[in-house]
Amino acid sequence: MSNLPKGGSFLFSQTDPQDIFTPEDFSLEHKMLYRMVSGFVTDSVLSRMDELEAKQDGLIRELLEAAGELGLNGADIFEEYGGMIMDKISTTIIAECMGKSGSFAMTQGGQTGIGSMPIVMFGTHEQKKKYLPGIASGKKVGAYALTEPGAGSDALSAKTRADLSPDGKYYILNGTKQFITNSAMGDIFIVYAKIDGDKFTAFIVDGDSEGLSTGAEEKKMGIKGSSTRSVILEDVKVPAENLLFEIGRGHVVAFNILNLGRYKLAANSVGNAKFALELAATYANERKQFGTPIANFGLIKEKLAEMAIKIYVTESMVYRTGGLLENMMESLDTSGDDGGQVAAKGIEEYALECSMNKVFATEALAYAVDEGVQIHGGYGFSAEYTIERLYRDARIYRIFEGTNEINRTIIPVTLMRRASKGELPLQEAIAKLKEDITGGSIVREGEAGLVQAAKDIFLLTMAAGMKKYGKDLQKQQEIIGRLADLAMQAFAMESAWLRAQKAVANQGEANAKLKLTMTMAYLNSTIGRLEYIAKETLTALAEGEELANLLEDLKKLTQYNTRNTVALRQEIAAAISENGKFVV
Repeated sequence: MSNLPKGGSFLFSQTDPQDIFTPEDFSLEHKMLYRMVSGFVTDSVLSRMDELEAKQDGLIRELLEAAGELGLNGADIFEEYGGMIMDKISTTIIAECMGKSGSFAMTQGGQTGIGSMPIVMFGTHEQKKKYLPGIASGKKVGAYALTEPGAGSDALSAKTRADLSPDGKYYILNGTKQFITNSAMGDIFIVYAKIDGDKFTAFIVDGDSEGLSTGAEEKKMGIKGSSTRSVILEDVKVPAENLLFEIGRGHVVAFNILNLGRYKLAANSVGNAKFALELAATYANERKQFGTPIANFGLIKEKLAEMAIKIYVTESMVYRTGGLLENMMESLDTSGDDGGQVAAKGIEEYALECSMNKVFATEALAYAVDEGVQIHGGYGFSAEYTIERLYRDARIYRIFEGTNEINRTIIPVTLMRRASKGELPLQEAIAKLKEDITGGSIVREGEAGLVQAAKDIFLLTMAAGMKKYGKDLQKQQEIIGRLADLAMQAFAMESAWLRAQKAVANQGEANAKLKLTMTMAYLNSTIGRLEYIAKETLTALAEGEELANLLEDLKKLTQYNTRNTVALRQEIAAAISENGKFVV
């Protein structure tokens, strides 16, 4: 573990392109898995989407069991408990391919993520033996009951209460949970409650428990085929042995599970965005106006190209992070009774990257489906066209697994906390940057220079924030949100660049040309936006001569030669139109 990069360390060091995982590194088994899951989604889910959206009785269970037979529900569950444990790249592939399955992606994601991972990571041997085989097979449906009417992002303010019975055999749960995925058919609920009103604790609650009921189905904007209801707990008796992990440490369970959930949601977003681009490119090739396919029009080309660029960058981030998670898992001994907790601790190292993936990917998806509708014109607003459903379904992604606002606050705050513990060299990097600026040794050459510029812009702005507010910086959400965007874009730019460089080294420049083109287009069109964000933030942090000096320093960091991004996008659009889908 000591040889693995620390979470967030990308901001303070150079990464060798050969050290990151990219989709070009898929093994034969990975490629076979990709084809199998894609085929399952196309043949078994998309072909029945109308029935799924209408909540046809029994269909969700039928599809979950079919996924279980293929091993897709048990990829994170050890064979001892009915699963077929896979590496983190494989579980990422499953999540990506499931992404385009609409409502089913939410149902299956709830089953394999938040609905079961608390037991996988924090359950006892007896709990795992009792509950996990049913989840892996799909014969039992898992659900996660954390959110309450008055406690969404602020989960620890939950009001649901648990009291130990006089004989010590049961906990009596009372409270209401809201917006619970899979609730209508939930057999196993992970429920959070406060013992004696103050000790936030996780419990495994059987769906058929007396006193547990569900409200009416929510009338949702999208993901209509998945079940979302409130869960009402009225004197529900939960056996004492169903307490999950430790009394008063439910937050440890909740937050660790969310790290993996955020990462998988990012992978879902990649698959969904690719589907949106495929629909848009196919339509643009077929739809003619003024005697020519609209794919030949410049402004349509720009939309197709930008969709593809965002997908490429997101995919690069997601699989780079998947490689980090897999390397972490390989470095750990998870064979003991506490193996799940060891794994959770390992994944927590990259909590910052998980949050960045979640925010970037869900916003890239939002862009893709929005432009997909625009390319379809009036037909995109019609429910007869699939892109209309994708547009509605995608909106929840920026809210699930912690809103993007909450995830943005996590990024700089985590960096500051780890730096204060000596785990990341934040102050040292800031001092080195100031020295370089003063000494006039800032040199920007090519795209590698733009990547370093993005990191330096973040450091310069972060330093100004810390100087003004110190530890109280985390309370300044407008500043924190902008710092998060700067750090996230540095990770995005570097991930795209490293992937392209690795492809050039391994496959030759000719075979890596489209990756290079997408990378150059993204980096050159993003750096100016980062400069603007930094200017806006610095102006909120300083004034007078201090501000003038900071803006002068910023100017030194952003000296670079621009490329013709219009021409680069034309190349990308031509490749997308020719193939009718995302290609690199």
